Amino acid sequence: MDFALSDEQQMIVDTVRRFVENELYPHEALVEKLDEVPDELARQVRAKAIAAGLYAANMPEALGGAGLDNVSMALMERELGRASFALQMLVARPSNILQACSAAQAQVYLLPAIRGERHDCLAMTEPDAGSDVRSMQTRAVRDGEHYVISGTKHFISHADSADFIILFAATGVEETPRGSKKLITAFLVDKDTPGLEVRRGPACVSHRGYHQCELFFDQCRVPSAQRLGEEDKGFALMGDWLGASRLTVAATSVGRARRVLEMSTEWAATRQQFGQPIGQFQGTGFKLADMATELEAAELLTLQAAWKLDHGRMTDQDAAMAKLFASEALARITDHAVQIFGGMGLMSELPVERFWRDARVERIWDGTSEIQRHIIARSLLRPHGA
Repeated sequence: MDFALSDEQQMIVDTVRRFVENELYPHEALVEKLDEVPDELARQVRAKAIAAGLYAANMPEALGGAGLDNVSMALMERELGRASFALQMLVARPSNILQACSAAQAQVYLLPAIRGERHDCLAMTEPDAGSDVRSMQTRAVRDGEHYVISGTKHFISHADSADFIILFAATGVEETPRGSKKLITAFLVDKDTPGLEVRRGPACVSHRGYHQCELFFDQCRVPSAQRLGEEDKGFALMGDWLGASRLTVAATSVGRARRVLEMSTEWAATRQQFGQPIGQFQGTGFKLADMATELEAAELLTLQAAWKLDHGRMTDQDAAMAKLFASEALARITDHAVQIFGGMGLMSELPVERFWRDARVERIWDGTSEIQRHIIARSLLRPHGA
């Protein structure tokens, strides 16, 4: 069992770390203040990411991406996760689902996304269908060479800055032992399609500058040529994407937790009370010890799952464990950090309160902690017939 990084992986870590520190950190305060990434800044960051070879690193080399394996991608996501989410997402990793594009679709959607010319978002969640995605109400009805789509999506990340939407909609119903379930189909929908309206959603406490939106489809006609994959087979595509996205959340959580631990350690080593650094008091030192231990465990779970994915061995349980533990460890680590910083930990003058706020969403999106526990428990019970 070799835990050492290869020379190439270490180079990736060093390159991404420098990019994050030099190109992203300096703009975090501005984005936090504005709750926006100015358009010109977004263009500059994307251009620099492309020039540095960091853009679309998750896509195959044959398509113009960097073709990184899953462990290398987890390392990259870990380093990007140290920065403000609104900024690090400008170093785009187009959705893996786009690799299901047909040859014709690839020319319009996949390849432009890899080149940084177009940007995607994914629309799955609805007001009454969050974790239970197969209860979604948005419908796509076949009408000749088109599908007519009606319904509402919400909590759709960065739809305001996307050019097209990877949409999941119900196209039928099947009977299962647990009752009727929707059959799901995926579509590629251009944002300027008549009958589609995109609105900014309510303000969110986490990740300022990275907005969630609401999508309204009113008899929106989408050509059948823009169906992604087979009709009624979108749930399988969705499942493929969720595993990779849960690893991304885990790796991002690890990176952010590492930055928080570094800041907390420096503060505890330099902040003086009662004539000595506060880190020498057991109440503070034990917090740092717990933070460091949880961080190492979260990183090992995440990299192990990524390694298994590279070897075709990752299960839903592996991804769920990594996402569950890393996101919850981040919550505990950021909470400890606020306590270590004391009153200053809650002041906007320092980024600690931002890390604390931002950490909250990681236990909700891409599958709540409760869903991850359900996946893990089901995996344990299934071999016993339960």
